Amino acid sequence: MAPVRGDGMRGLAVFISDIRNCKSKEAEIKRINKELANIRSKFKGDKTLDGYQKKKYVCKLLFIFLLGHDIDFGHMEAVNLLSSNKYSEKQIGYLFISVLVNTNSDLIKLIIQSIKNDLQSRNPIHVNLALQCIANIGSRDMAEAFSNEIPKLLVSGDTMDVVKQSAALCLLRLFRTCPDIIPGGEWTSRIIHLLNDQHMGVVTAATSLIDALVKKNPEEYKGCVSLAVSRLSRIVTASYTDLQDYTYYFVPAPWLSVKLLRLLQNYNPPTEDPGVRGRLNECLETILNKAQEPPKSKKVQHSNAKNAVLFEAINLIIHNDSEPSLLVRACNQLGQFLSNRETNLRYLALESMCHLATSEFSHEAVKKHQEVVILSMKMEKDVSVRQQAVDLLYAMCDRSNAEEIVQEMLNYLETADYSIREEMVLKVAILAEKYATDYTWYVDVILNLIRIAGDYVSEEVWYRVIQIVINREEVQGYAAKTVFEALQAPACHENMVKVGGYILGEFGNLIAGDSRSAPMVQFKLLHSKYHLCSSMTRALLLSTYIKFINLFPEIRGTIQDVFRQHSNLRSADAELQQRASEYLQLSIVASTDVLATVLEEMPSFPERESSILAVLKKKKPGRVPENAEIRDNKSPVPNSHNAHNNAQTNHTSSANNANASSDLLGLSTPPASQSGTLIDVLGDIYSTANGNSNVVNNSKKFVFKNNGVLFENDLLQIGVKSEFRQNLGRLGLYYGNKTQTALQNFVPTLQWSAEDALKLNVQIKAVEPTLEAGAQIQQLLTGNVSITISVHRRSSSRSGGGAQQKITVNLPLTINKFFEPTEMNAESFFARWRNLGGEQQRAQRVFKAQQPLDLPGARNKLTGFGMQLLDSIDPNPDNMVCAGIIHTQAHKVGCLMRLEPNKQAQSASAR
Repeated sequence: MAPVRGDGMRGLAVFISDIRNCKSKEAEIKRINKELANIRSKFKGDKTLDGYQKKKYVCKLLFIFLLGHDIDFGHMEAVNLLSSNKYSEKQIGYLFISVLVNTNSDLIKLIIQSIKNDLQSRNPIHVNLALQCIANIGSRDMAEAFSNEIPKLLVSGDTMDVVKQSAALCLLRLFRTCPDIIPGGEWTSRIIHLLNDQHMGVVTAATSLIDALVKKNPEEYKGCVSLAVSRLSRIVTASYTDLQDYTYYFVPAPWLSVKLLRLLQNYNPPTEDPGVRGRLNECLETILNKAQEPPKSKKVQHSNAKNAVLFEAINLIIHNDSEPSLLVRACNQLGQFLSNRETNLRYLALESMCHLATSEFSHEAVKKHQEVVILSMKMEKDVSVRQQAVDLLYAMCDRSNAEEIVQEMLNYLETADYSIREEMVLKVAILAEKYATDYTWYVDVILNLIRIAGDYVSEEVWYRVIQIVINREEVQGYAAKTVFEALQAPACHENMVKVGGYILGEFGNLIAGDSRSAPMVQFKLLHSKYHLCSSMTRALLLSTYIKFINLFPEIRGTIQDVFRQHSNLRSADAELQQRASEYLQLSIVASTDVLATVLEEMPSFPERESSILAVLKKKKPGRVPENAEIRDNKSPVPNSHNAHNNAQTNHTSSANNANASSDLLGLSTPPASQSGTLIDVLGDIYSTANGNSNVVNNSKKFVFKNNGVLFENDLLQIGVKSEFRQNLGRLGLYYGNKTQTALQNFVPTLQWSAEDALKLNVQIKAVEPTLEAGAQIQQLLTGNVSITISVHRRSSSRSGGGAQQKITVNLPLTINKFFEPTEMNAESFFARWRNLGGEQQRAQRVFKAQQPLDLPGARNKLTGFGMQLLDSIDPNPDNMVCAGIIHTQAHKVGCLMRLEPNKQAQSASAR
């Protein structure tokens, strides 16, 4: 704050010192209340305050507010400061308005008029203060009020450069709130030509604005490409003395260079004008050449700026994916960074090489660094760098190096950090399946995975190995023999028992000729693990035993004894007891032919894309390299060259299928009927749906819960996490992009009736207009409203395209969310119940049950409803009694409820 009258607002300094010297919270509050009373008396007094005094008192109010105390006066005095011609007074007025004034305030019209006056001022400092205030508030009201003035300021020839710079940034802020603020037509060309401005600050701000505009409407702003390339060329070819004012540690205009390179990544390589493409390639070559030059300074700022430009240039080279020489040079440059002592550089090099590995031009160049990457995976101190090394090994893997990379990853898995083990297991499983020329090797790899990291082997991994073994006769005997040997280890993971139980139950007869794996030996080996397993695994083993009766009739009696033992026990697990009893009766009653028919070998599974890839994409949305595609199980093994060339063509469609049913938010759970537990002898090993295009809208379910998936279709998943306390609520919406392309112009808007608008205080946090592929963003709000989402889906092809879509969803913000459960005894409840009178306080509804009455389920629903379920209140034990208090901002309303079910009539009465 600028000093005035030579004392720098000494009263403010004394007040701040007093606050800091307070020994307790109570003392601080006492001092603040004293000061607030003094300020209030000064503002209400007859004596007219001058600008300095108003500024001083407004500063004190600002400081008190920043300490966490509410301020409910002083707003008009702050607005009056806007009309001052002194910079310090006007600055404090704008600061107070930016921080404390609500967009719904009655003073907003006065504020807008004062801002308009300053925007028309000839003083650039006043104009800048006004622009900064507009950007700080950034509301839709501000966007609508100044949608004409700010674009005119930006492109006017009379506007000073410093004002143009602020106008561009202010317009960018308002565009993010209200994308319709930017005019089209001739304005487009005038905004694009700001890239030719002589002032580098204007160009830097304009580049940020144009980058945001391009993401919304790339075709309209396509003309910026040639201008961006031209400006980039001038910067790259300039020496650090040419752009002295914008040179940072001998690097000319590094921030502008990075912004221009990012802007160009919104478009495909320029093909219409060979001159532009040639100049762009020259710029990229020059940046790569400069990276090889000796550093002009030993300071870290120089290397940081230089490398920032280099990495963004490499990102553009990868994006264009059209110049083999540039791609190979970029790979070689990144390879040098793999041995750099800076951890960040090694991380960024590994990350960029992951993308280079997916290009047909640079894949072989990336493979040359395999040994160094393996060392990084094993020796790096930073876990994030080690994880990036694993990602790169996964991306560079092909048929020629698959066995070596998989073995190295298996070796490292034993000592790997717990945080990356699950992801490593998925990647090893995917690579082993994709590049398996001999499926005995694939079986060995998966069993090793279970042995080394069994806790991190998901159901999808061991489901998949069983699918492949069942579908390939040539590997069934080997799989049975290998898993039998693995089960003989003293310590055996439960997942190994599951795989062993299933495979031996299907193909144990293939190894029964060896006395070391005779039928009784197989049974005793599996049963020795039985007592160590969970209920689900025990159920699977019981299914294996019934299959053994069909495969090995000679051990029927032994297995029937086990079934009798489990069916006669008073087991805590009724499902196991029921299963054992049914299997026992099946083995006794059914003839040999019937038993053979019921328990025949599982048929081959229909070919489908591996679910492991979908799981990996869910864990790392938007960051699964091309290599993650898995070919069809029955398809012939392609040679390395063809497999690599086809990867890019097939990736988009297969990735979309794999990701169609993935839960981006981790909130949804599959129905019990689709859990795919491998328990039912006659069931499908993998019954979870792998692609569901149906639209799911779960808004009614949120009456009884606060978290979950609200809406889902092939394009978008909307999840909700909410919490409520008395009359306050916070509701978080999580938007997940389920596609492989970015969703452009992603605009969630709230809609509510005029009646609701009077009842609710709605605050909403704006979101970015672009939702990247596989990404998730969060939006916080409160209110009982519906939300409409307008979204433009870009095509995955290079040419673009797409369609505008609107989705309307009712938000789960119902009155019961504001219940506070209330305990009371029977006497108190019925006394209050009898005091309720009239239709305004009472309501009753009798309804038929659509399903058989489920009283325990109804109790759970009422608990989720938010009221307190009161036991032993009603004389009828079937009746359910609840009590709660609804909190509003001004009142508390008590609520009582009785649910009286009638089992005979299959109806209920709610009062």
